[in-house]
Amino acid sequence: MMTSCLQTQAAFCLVRRRAADMQHETVKIFRAQQDTAEILKEAVKDARLRGKRRIFVKPNMSHPEYVPGVVTDPVQLHDLVCLLRDGAEEVVVGESNGFNYPCWAAFEKTGIKTAVKEAGGTVVNLSEEEVVEVRFQDGGNSLKKLFLPKTVLQADAVVDLALMKTHEFAAYSGAIKNLFGCVPSNRRIYLHAYLSEAFYRLYSILKPDLTVMDARVGIEGNGPTKGKPVNMNLVLTGESALATDLVALKIMGLNLEEVGYLNHIARKTGLREEEVTVKGLQVSEVARRFERPRIDLPVRAQMEVYKHEFLTKVLFCSLDVVKLFQRLTVAYRGRPMQLS
Repeated sequence: MMTSCLQTQAAFCLVRRRAADMQHETVKIFRAQQDTAEILKEAVKDARLRGKRRIFVKPNMSHPEYVPGVVTDPVQLHDLVCLLRDGAEEVVVGESNGFNYPCWAAFEKTGIKTAVKEAGGTVVNLSEEEVVEVRFQDGGNSLKKLFLPKTVLQADAVVDLALMKTHEFAAYSGAIKNLFGCVPSNRRIYLHAYLSEAFYRLYSILKPDLTVMDARVGIEGNGPTKGKPVNMNLVLTGESALATDLVALKIMGLNLEEVGYLNHIARKTGLREEEVTVKGLQVSEVARRFERPRIDLPVRAQMEVYKHEFLTKVLFCSLDVVKLFQRLTVAYRGRPMQLS
């Protein structure tokens, strides 16, 4: 539940933004299997996080139970929080309620709550935190505002702990898509009509200081939760979430033009794929063409609904209505639709 709402001006959007010449465009690719502690240690050092008093970490919790490649590995998260706690007074790990499951239950079932507490961090349900109304006054944009947790906005640094997946509605889910969980309302699905702009605003406001993409197991096909696991045995790190996503696309054999929201953000920020420097392993050494999502009738229908805010609100107004659609989807193809 949202505890309060503070009015703010568009200038608030710039609080966490760095100057353009401060943006880092280097991404490292590592080979990894079980233990990623040394990779994390190097990434934290590269990001110069020591001295940051309060650090917010955004894991990927798109499913209420731990599934490799679908949900952040609690062991990796434990190692990361331990490293961050060495130099920070407070490390907060946060996620919001899902459309059809409470965040606290997911924290418990995935093992993330236990892992974070054992590492000396704190877990928070962003859907219960105080929020700030961030207004945009650019003119011409249909997205006028976002409600974001004060906990995230007031952090001294943000760490984006992402995964490498295809997505049946967005084509790809990675670092920037992971930030969508910082929108505390479990009805953030209503923002799908403005998704590209919403993701751009989130990226611009939160501007993660460090992105770690756990690609030891990727998801291809109809991700983000119902796709096929792929053993990639990789970890990507960088100080630019967008640059990390652009490198991940190349590894997966996806074109930037296929991922509308990333193409939108790349154009608005001016970052081009060829401007990203890759260190460690090279894309050519690790690339594997991921199977694209199968855009069948239920996916096409849901994508059409998502184009219209009013239709989305009408058809996804309650869990009972969603369950009805899921039964119809199961009857059509044998598995329920996804809501991420």
